[in-house]
Amino acid sequence: MVPVKGSISAAMNARIIGCSDSEEHMVLAHGFGADQSVWDKIVPILAQHCKVLVFDWAFSGAVTVKDTTLFDPVKYSSYDAFADDLILLLDELSFKSSVFVGHSMSAMIGCIASIKRPDLFNRLILVGASPRYINAEGYEGGFESRIVDNMISNVETNYEEWATAFASLVVDPQDPLSADKFRNCLRRMRNDVALSLANTVFHSDHRHILPEVFVPCTIIQTTNDVIVPISVAYYMDENIRGKSTVEMVDTCGHFPQLTAHLQLLDVIGGVLGRAF
Repeated sequence: MVPVKGSISAAMNARIIGCSDSEEHMVLAHGFGADQSVWDKIVPILAQHCKVLVFDWAFSGAVTVKDTTLFDPVKYSSYDAFADDLILLLDELSFKSSVFVGHSMSAMIGCIASIKRPDLFNRLILVGASPRYINAEGYEGGFESRIVDNMISNVETNYEEWATAFASLVVDPQDPLSADKFRNCLRRMRNDVALSLANTVFHSDHRHILPEVFVPCTIIQTTNDVIVPISVAYYMDENIRGKSTVEMVDTCGHFPQLTAHLQLLDVIGGVLGRAF
């Protein structure tokens, strides 16, 4: 494990783990409310075959930079700012032609980054991805507007209670240790950051960028995800311009890297043509 020293890489707790002489690079990007620890079950296995980069987004409670203005709610009111951070990070670390594994919101951030900089990734692996969470005409995103508004109101008025309930909802209830792990990640976030980010994520609509994605994509969807309906995975598959496929992981919840990590590794291995 190599902690990385540098401007943005240090701020984002970037670490490179794995074969020092490997020319194969893999980037793991966590989603809303989490931190890089959600990848802990799969990193040691992936690191036997390639260099693995993990990091924490600016919103994460794991970020310990003393400057509390690191997360600017205006700057991060869209995914573009996150994509720009990702590009800066990878340029600083000279990570090019990487396999990008993005979970939840990070999946769409990776898509945006791939449009801005086609040289960054040779494959996108999109786990629990959604370009829009709110239902629209001809599109099933999973939520009605009023449900999202109510959820964000709960984030604002009683964050601790909401974090407990949300973790129990989105992580397989048969895996309480994983639910506790995500709940603790949520609780480390500042309340104001969580509120701002929830507005950004759950009111986002990135359906229009899908035809601009040309990097080969693998869309990984669990069989029972209360956040992202299965129909969303196939919507993305139909609308991404480049080559794409949908792969299913037989588990409940939004976090296969926590609750079905061996299945997830099998899928990633199949995509890359190797056994992990």
